[in-house]
Amino acid sequence: MVPYVIRRILIAIPVLFGVTIVNFIIINIAPGNPVDMFVDPNTSTELLNLRKEQLGLNDPLWVQFFHWLGNLLQGNLGFSFSTYEPVSKLIVDRIGPTFELMLLALIVGLVIALPIGIISAVKQYSKLDYFVTGSSFFGISIPHFFLGLGLIYIFAVKWQILPAGGMSTLGSEGSFIDKVNHLILPVLVLATGIAGQYVRYIRASLLEVLGHDYLRTARAKGLKEMVVTNKHALKNALIPIITVIGLEIPFLLGGAVITEQVFQWPGMGQLTIQSIMSRDYPTLMALNLLTAFMVLFANLFTDILYSFVDPRIKYK
Repeated sequence: MVPYVIRRILIAIPVLFGVTIVNFIIINIAPGNPVDMFVDPNTSTELLNLRKEQLGLNDPLWVQFFHWLGNLLQGNLGFSFSTYEPVSKLIVDRIGPTFELMLLALIVGLVIALPIGIISAVKQYSKLDYFVTGSSFFGISIPHFFLGLGLIYIFAVKWQILPAGGMSTLGSEGSFIDKVNHLILPVLVLATGIAGQYVRYIRASLLEVLGHDYLRTARAKGLKEMVVTNKHALKNALIPIITVIGLEIPFLLGGAVITEQVFQWPGMGQLTIQSIMSRDYPTLMALNLLTAFMVLFANLFTDILYSFVDPRIKYK
C-alpha cells in the first residue's frame, strides 16, 4: 500500500504542474485585465501602463508564470489584485464556509438517497419505483440557480420563514439557530442534486447484487428479507458507491459556485465569481490549483478506502 501511495503522489506532482500551466495560459489570454477593470475611463494611458508595470502584467507570460511558480514554491500565493490582501488569507477565510456547506449537503443528500434507493430497488417496476426514478431525474436536471431562486421566492419572499441569503443576520450575534436557518436553503439546493444522482447509483448497484446466488442461499436459510437486503446485499452494493462519492466531493465545489452566488454565501464559490469578474489572476490561480489538488487527493483517498472496504483489492 505504501509504495502505491508514494507512486501516486509522485505522479500527481507533474500533473499539478501541467494544470498550473494550462490554467495560467487560459486566465491570461482571456479578454481584459485587472487594471482595465478598476480605473476611470478618463485615466491616462501612461498611468495605466505604470500600474501594469507595477503588477508585472507587461512581462512576457513565461516570466509571469515562473515568477508566480517561484513564489508558490516558497509558500507564497501572492496578493489579490482587487483587494490587495494575501491570497492565502482570502482562501483561509472562505474555505471554512464552503466545506461546511459541501459536507452538510453531501450528508443530507446521502441520508435521503440511501433509503429511497433501497426501496426503489426492492420494489422494482412498481409505481413507487417509477415515482422515485422520475423524482431522481428531476433532482439531477433542475439547475441550481433556478431551484435556489424558486426556494428564495417561496420561503423568504412569500412565507418569510427563512432568510434569503448570507451566513448570518446582519446586526445579530450569529447564534446557532440563526446559522442553521441560513444553511437550510443552500444545503437543500445542493442536496437535491446529490440525492437525485445517488438514488440511481444505489438502485442500480443494489439490483445487480440482489440476483447473486449467496443471497438466494441466505433466503433459503430462512433469513428475513430485510436482513438479507440490509445486512448482506447493501454492504456489497455500496462498494462501487464509495468510488462515486469520493470522485463527487471535488465537483461539489462547482455546484457551490452557483449556489453560493445565489444565496450570497461567503465561501470559495462566491470568491471565484468575484475573482473572475475582477480578473484577479493570483486568486484565480490559487483557486484552480486548490481544485486540482482536491481532485487528485479525492482519487487517491477513494482508492485507499476502496481497498479497506473490499478485501479482494490489493495495491502494490
